[in-house]
Amino acid sequence: MHSSTLYLLSLPLVARAVTPPSYNGFTLRWSDGFGGAAGSSPNPSNWNIITGNLGVNNELETYSSSSRNVQISGGNTVQLVPWRDGSVSGGWTSGRIESKYTVTPDAGRVTRVEAQVRFGTNDPSRKQGMWPAFWMLGQALRQGTGWPACGELDILETVSGRLTGYGTVHCDVYPGGICNEGNGIGSSIGIPDQSWHTWRLEWDRTSNNWQTEAIRWSMDGNVYQTLTGSRIGNQNVWNSLAHSPFYFILNMAVGGNWPGYPDGNTLDGYGSMMEVAYVAHYAQAGSLSESESHDEL
Repeated sequence: MHSSTLYLLSLPLVARAVTPPSYNGFTLRWSDGFGGAAGSSPNPSNWNIITGNLGVNNELETYSSSSRNVQISGGNTVQLVPWRDGSVSGGWTSGRIESKYTVTPDAGRVTRVEAQVRFGTNDPSRKQGMWPAFWMLGQALRQGTGWPACGELDILETVSGRLTGYGTVHCDVYPGGICNEGNGIGSSIGIPDQSWHTWRLEWDRTSNNWQTEAIRWSMDGNVYQTLTGSRIGNQNVWNSLAHSPFYFILNMAVGGNWPGYPDGNTLDGYGSMMEVAYVAHYAQAGSLSESESHDEL
């Protein structure tokens, strides 16, 4: 039996935002707080549920639209759950959703995107091969531009249960190039525990000079990486990262080049899931039209 309701009731009470928070000086442009009945799918107006094995990074999982892998919890969250499954290539099913909505950073001000995320309560030592992520890809990928030229901004990744959050940018060309592909440019921060934390990325275009514009990564308001246009050193590449539309991705990968593969101690199920309470896009309040960067498919 795979009852998200029972799972939620079994967890200790922890702090979680029921709705995306309000911030002084910012306007909420778009959000999803994952309301709905337990076992239902995320709002199809907001999200594409990805299916199949995508053939990337030597990952094992076959993504599925089944509520076993992707479901609204009934407690205003979405759960992406990995399961061992000998009937599929790679031996695992899991969940991945991608937003139909896109975010284009506004000229002249700060654009903020964030999600509140927690991980299942299995001991980290039982999560070898697990690879949850909250990240963004350039809309250009959907329009025919290849990776990494489309731009990729990884807001949160963890591997194999380690309590370390990684933020990374991928850009330009593969291999090598400005972003040193396939490694990217990244940094990391320690995560206090597996419970709720707010992972944020901000584009700061207030300088109106591409070389001094910046992208910042933070956990619970603690900035742990800042990337400037001058660090990229190429205006066209910077534009692909800071002046172009991006869409959100939430996924629970299994195995692959970075985490390695599950072993005999690896547990599947809710205890190894990624759970998200909301995803939100904010723009710094100002005189610009609220529709200027409101891009949707």
